[in-house]
Amino acid sequence: MTGLRYVYAVCRPFGAALQTDVTGVAGAPPGQLEHHGLIAVVSTVPERDFAEEPLRHHLEDLDWLSATARAHQSVIDALTAVTTPLPLRLATVFRDDSGLRTMMEEREDAFRRTLDRLDGRVEWGVKVYAEAESAEASGTPAKAATGRDYLRQRRMKARAHEEMWESAEKFARRLHGTLSGHAEDARLHAPQNSALSRESGRNVLNAAYLVPRSDSEAFVELVDRTKDEEAGLRVELTGPWAAYSFAGLEEADAGGVTGESGL
Repeated sequence: MTGLRYVYAVCRPFGAALQTDVTGVAGAPPGQLEHHGLIAVVSTVPERDFAEEPLRHHLEDLDWLSATARAHQSVIDALTAVTTPLPLRLATVFRDDSGLRTMMEEREDAFRRTLDRLDGRVEWGVKVYAEAESAEASGTPAKAATGRDYLRQRRMKARAHEEMWESAEKFARRLHGTLSGHAEDARLHAPQNSALSRESGRNVLNAAYLVPRSDSEAFVELVDRTKDEEAGLRVELTGPWAAYSFAGLEEADAGGVTGESGL
């Protein structure tokens, strides 16, 4: 093969075929490179876009980055449907097969341990949003007749908002505890900024759960039962994903299992 090697994931050999219409980064179909019983899922990409200097510029182009991330994720999603992949970082590129094999050999033990730990498991994401409007659901207060009335209404409104956030956070803690008890592992991520995510409401829970595939249906049903428990709260479930949140736990002794540029 000519061109650079773009690597999506490392996994064990799998017999099932990927969906036929999956297209990888730069429009290239994903292929496989085997080394010591492990598989690197790769595409061949042009040097003009993925050599070190042009890649650095491309990563500052949000349109290019978004399109590349979608193509990368489409391959990971296709792999997740048929096996347990260990996803590598976006834009993990090596100059040739030799460089890729060297990386796989250096990290072989860590890859195997991580794949053993993730085998047969998927990641589910759960987010909880609190809608600020719910604090004002009781209706618009009467117009203040005096300055004292105005200040009292302001205090009451502030108290209502504070109580709503406290209630939302209590619900989020309780939900996280319940879901963690039905998962093999869990990760709490930082709440998302609504201005960046473009989601309405305040994000009070942003968590990931590692769940055996065989238990996923029960996990989804458990989340669904919580969606109408509290007025003004929105519970969102995403997945199943490759176990991104749990793939790098051995980074220290793996030398970093999330990938690197081999250029």
